[in-house]
Amino acid sequence: MWYIQEHRDIAKSCRKLPDHIVKKYELWKNIVGRHGPDKLKEFPGFHDEGLEGERKGERSSRLSLQYRVIYSVERDMVTFGQAAVGRSVRRHGAVGAVTIYVLEITPHEY
Repeated sequence: MWYIQEHRDIAKSCRKLPDHIVKKYELWKNIVGRHGPDKLKEFPGFHDEGLEGERKGERSSRLSLQYRVIYSVERDMVTFGQAAVGRSVRRHGAVGAVTIYVLEITPHEY
């Protein structure tokens, strides 16, 4: 399961962005929300990569030559118990829940 959680300032910054960047961000969210960040590797235009230095542990995807979305991925294991329903017992295993934290959408500094 993939959850996308945006920083509280993302909505405000999206209002200031060009329309084509906001549409590309919505496409990015759709792909990541349905298939996870690994699916971005199939789209070379996003040029998804891990960051280094102060931003180690975060990732960057290209929305255009200028704009990037900066995000991090946190994997949690959610475990469920078992429930008795009638005569049968339903057992639930562990399900990996992954949260994508969108930190910022920013112009790339060259």
